[in-house]
Amino acid sequence: MGPRSRNPAPGHPGIPARWTSSAKSGVGTAPAVASRVWFTLSHGILNEIYYPRVDYACTRDFGLIVTDGRGYFSEEKRDAASMIRPVDDGVPAFMLRNVSRDGRYVIEKLVLADPRRDVVLQHVRFKAQSGAVSDYRLYALLAPHLVNRGAHNTAWLADHKGREMLFASGSGNALALGCSAPWRARSVGFVGASDGWQDLTRHYALTWAYDLAEDGNVALTGEIDLAACGGEFVLALGFGRRSQEAAHRVIASLNDGVDAALADYTAGWRTWQDGLLPLDRPDGNANTYRISTAVIRTHEASSFPGGIIASLSIPWGFNKGDEDLGGYHLVWPRDLVETAGALVAAGDFEDARRVLHWLETCPCRKLTL
Repeated sequence: MGPRSRNPAPGHPGIPARWTSSAKSGVGTAPAVASRVWFTLSHGILNEIYYPRVDYACTRDFGLIVTDGRGYFSEEKRDAASMIRPVDDGVPAFMLRNVSRDGRYVIEKLVLADPRRDVVLQHVRFKAQSGAVSDYRLYALLAPHLVNRGAHNTAWLADHKGREMLFASGSGNALALGCSAPWRARSVGFVGASDGWQDLTRHYALTWAYDLAEDGNVALTGEIDLAACGGEFVLALGFGRRSQEAAHRVIASLNDGVDAALADYTAGWRTWQDGLLPLDRPDGNANTYRISTAVIRTHEASSFPGGIIASLSIPWGFNKGDEDLGGYHLVWPRDLVETAGALVAAGDFEDARRVLHWLETCPCRKLTL
């Protein structure tokens, strides 16, 4: 499978790329080697997703846009107030509730990584607070950065095994975006020129339907068929070395379902948390001890045991472009010492030893994975 075009997007290569906010409200990954994706959340949406390593960012952000097809436009990351909570103490899967500031809609999401494969799942419920669900149109907007930067990405539309998807590739990585509900419309384009955001802000509907945006700063947009799903659906974003691999993982994950993925994901994290000292101090609010331990564990590289990066973020990312590679998703020994100390304090001597063994092989002061 590769990009083929009958209607290529204009505006190559798009505007200069930027990263996104480093003010994360959640980070997560599956505690299983079979899953090599790490996700971040802020402003009610997914931000950077890392694959196949914890230091390699493959997306900028992935959110939803609401219109009425006539004159209404609302982007959840800007126009909604967001609330977030973990599904359970020490389990970094998250429930998000985004309430539009104009009172017209609510978007509820469950976000997690599929522990069996390289897929990030979002179980979404769109609820109309003013009017009916049928009065609205809902769009998924994804900005891939598959080469660990915004430039030199390629996006296209295609089917896989009879299922319509949106694809992107760059530097030997690929992603596929699928949905449990049908797509009403799909388009890819160059950011700032022919992307879906530009189309929706001008026309309040996806009208351009471009099928290829090659070698630039690109975005993917798909309209979810709300009538077909009643406002409840699953978005699956899969990764692979080739687009076929990514698409296969998307279909397998959708077939297995979110409930099965959440059960395995939760069980894996509970097993790890059960091995820690019971230092919880419940006060009716968030369990900060279990949140902290989950955050530390989430930052470890699965293929380099003991290699725990400083942060799944790019500081001041909204002002940082392709020249700012790495951000804080590098292993800094000064941070790693603090991390190892925290693991020891929590009673996790095994993971702390892995940090020590990793450092024994890496004499540099600042290291990539």
